[in-house]
Amino acid sequence: MRTEPGIWRNWAGNQHCAPHAVDRPTSEPELVGVVERAAAAGRRVKAVGAGHSFTSIACTDGHLVDLSRYGRLLHVDPAARQVTVEAGMTLRGLNRKLAARDLAVENLGDIAYQSVAGAAATATHGTGARFRNLSSQIVGMRLITGAGEALDCSPTERPDVWSSARVGVGALGLLSTLTIQCVPAFNLHAVEEARPVDEVLEELDDLVDGNDHFELFWIPGTRWALTKRNRRTHEPAQPRRRWEAFRNEVLYDNLAFGAMLRIGRRRPDLIPRLAKRIPSAGRQEYVERSDRVFASPRLVHFLEMEYAVPRVAFRPAFEAVRDLVARMRVPVGFPVECRFVAGDDIPLSTASGRDTAYIAVHTAIGAPHEEYFSGVEAAMDRYDGRPHWGKLHFRTAAALAPRYPRWQEFQAVRAELDPAGTFANPYTDRVLGPVGA
Repeated sequence: MRTEPGIWRNWAGNQHCAPHAVDRPTSEPELVGVVERAAAAGRRVKAVGAGHSFTSIACTDGHLVDLSRYGRLLHVDPAARQVTVEAGMTLRGLNRKLAARDLAVENLGDIAYQSVAGAAATATHGTGARFRNLSSQIVGMRLITGAGEALDCSPTERPDVWSSARVGVGALGLLSTLTIQCVPAFNLHAVEEARPVDEVLEELDDLVDGNDHFELFWIPGTRWALTKRNRRTHEPAQPRRRWEAFRNEVLYDNLAFGAMLRIGRRRPDLIPRLAKRIPSAGRQEYVERSDRVFASPRLVHFLEMEYAVPRVAFRPAFEAVRDLVARMRVPVGFPVECRFVAGDDIPLSTASGRDTAYIAVHTAIGAPHEEYFSGVEAAMDRYDGRPHWGKLHFRTAAALAPRYPRWQEFQAVRAELDPAGTFANPYTDRVLGPVGA
């Protein structure tokens, strides 16, 4: 997230806004005060954590609530393995707090600098066919409604609100605190290697179901996919040596890759040849604390679109992307990332009601992306695709509502908690419709 006088910009730099005020609360009464002042003046309110969403979900011309000073660990219940944190805590901070208490989050995405609230609000996920997204681990929440009321919700207290607010798309209120169900700390036995993509596709069900966590990155213009297989274990950690981790994650995955993209912007025709020459560390095998395996540094900024399709539709959906890439006038430089998660019961989760496969595509900042992303979106539409709420897409509420069987449950909660649209903005108006519509 970057700021300059009067302007807020997101991590990727593709979204910006000029809020009337930027508030940096340090307590819940201050959160309530922001909402009360804004409502009295007829202004809107949006919260921002790390600013990692690629959409304008956090943009506003009203009050922008910066949660960077609102990220404390409030309570730990060792017996229940539950922790309560303020909404602005980063996932990295949460992971460190949990590790110190021999706890962990069951499943995580690959970005650790997001805020817990932002990751939950957009249904951020990791990979693992038997595991659900982060939002599914939330067992209690406290949010500030459009009336300035601090409302507690859980499976036993206002369960209708809790059910929807776990993936609230920033439209139900300001999240104040979240209570997260954790598990005993565990390590991951990781195996990372390149394999022919057609071979991976033929063995896909065995790879997805035979590993606790599996993902693949197909390299456009090549026949190769980078694969990551993780098995949960209590074996002692055997991490990579520090220089190996630096070489792989910084030099190869970020610096060498970033150099390829810069050259590719000037000479797109060179991208396939350059992709084949990016240094490779070969097969990697190590054991490390779970969050250190799940998360990776992201030094190269990019734009991203990600679609969720039913897992049973993954193969034809992926092949549609491969066909599109082969027809593109400008070669694609970024890998196509594919992950797999269990279905959940959250109305607006992208995995709601179905086991899910995710297909994510990326472009470099400043590179043309409209043709590529529009083509991917058209392909995903054929498979009942649901776009990630925090990543670029072009869909509206009219197109999205039929893809979520519990859409109206969410809309009823929204109409109750925010009838005046205090937490709305042009993005929520587009993807959810106006409040009460």
